[in-house]
Amino acid sequence: MKPGARVAAVIELLEELDSLWQQGMQIPADVVLTRYHRKRRFIGSKDRREISRQVYGVLRHEAQLAWWMEKPGYDRSPRSMSLGGLVFLDSLSLLELDGLFDGDVYCPVPLSTKEKDWVQTHMGQPLLHADMPVSVELNYPDWMQPALRDLFGDQLAEAMVALNAEATVDLRVNTLKATRQQVMTALSHQEMKPVPTPFAAEGVRLKKRGALIAMQAYRDGWFEIQDEGSQLVAQLVQAQPGEIGIDFCAGAGGKTLALSDRMKNRGRILAWDIAEARLKQMTPRLARAGVSNVQTQLLKSEWDSNLVQHAGSADWVLLDVPCSGTGMWRRSPDLKRRTSQQDLEKVTEHQRQIADSAARLVKPGGRLVYATCSILRQENEDQVDRFLAVHPEFIVQPTNLPAAKDKTTPYLRLFPHQHATDGFFGAVLVKREV
Repeated sequence: MKPGARVAAVIELLEELDSLWQQGMQIPADVVLTRYHRKRRFIGSKDRREISRQVYGVLRHEAQLAWWMEKPGYDRSPRSMSLGGLVFLDSLSLLELDGLFDGDVYCPVPLSTKEKDWVQTHMGQPLLHADMPVSVELNYPDWMQPALRDLFGDQLAEAMVALNAEATVDLRVNTLKATRQQVMTALSHQEMKPVPTPFAAEGVRLKKRGALIAMQAYRDGWFEIQDEGSQLVAQLVQAQPGEIGIDFCAGAGGKTLALSDRMKNRGRILAWDIAEARLKQMTPRLARAGVSNVQTQLLKSEWDSNLVQHAGSADWVLLDVPCSGTGMWRRSPDLKRRTSQQDLEKVTEHQRQIADSAARLVKPGGRLVYATCSILRQENEDQVDRFLAVHPEFIVQPTNLPAAKDKTTPYLRLFPHQHATDGFFGAVLVKREV
């Protein structure tokens, strides 16, 4: 593709995202990009990477770019946001932009006089400006400001900058099939520069990206792509060989696979979810990993009548509950725009329903692990406090994972600026013996 055609694709994708989100359709940006590229098989891998880079650049800096567009009363459209990204993030000159917006086949129409004037006025200026509100400067929703300030205090800027940075590529070694050293050797041969993760015992972090899915080691099930924070949540469960466990919100099975690995593929894991499409994604992953102790089941709801037969049967239940995803902003910056205060209220109520339903599944002495990929106390500590008040038969078991250095809390709290992981929360609640 010509560079101008890439820009046209970026504008087209931003238009599609705008249209979907304005209609209230909560489709993630990565899903839209994947669908876009699949329909256009002629787009090469380098072009796909560049298109994705530009789209995500705009999404990560949407608040800042929009501020610059709206400040002089300029049109805040997908085209103008793309143009702003090229000026502020890529530092392109007017001459270079004229070469991209040349009106040729598959390229954007030429810049208007107004657009050229805007470029000349803003070219060479830094993205940040002293007049920007803090929420714009740090790229987070303004309505979240009280909660974020209360959570991070004087570390707010550091935390938000880390949450807006590109995420690392982390892998979890499947010890049922390989050792960490074997995986690192295979990755080194592909010049991906692997290093051990600092906290997760089976984790590997790549210093250089590469075509992981094309590797024979991946096809043979040696590793899964999984953030170190997610691996640590799985460790928090303390799953042991021979136990019976329930992954209540299993999704596509990332943590289910990690739990089976820790159980040495012995015992039984019941992997449940209400999303059939996500559960179906787990099947080929289980086969590739050589896992045989997982049984999937589609639930109608968190109060599915079939759950009654499992009451008091589980050594552990993992509740990786639906959440706002604020801890995933590094990977899904579009969540900042797609999440409203009303959405948060709805999801916290859903979390309460799931926790109350799952409490009956844990046997005396068993563990209920409540986890989110959110950084907000409203979805984390506040939910645990409410649960303990309603279910006094449970007590908190303080975590002793190496990543949990904050002794002021008994919970696992992970943040990008402190742990270089996604944002995660985890609480281990033990059911009292009768």
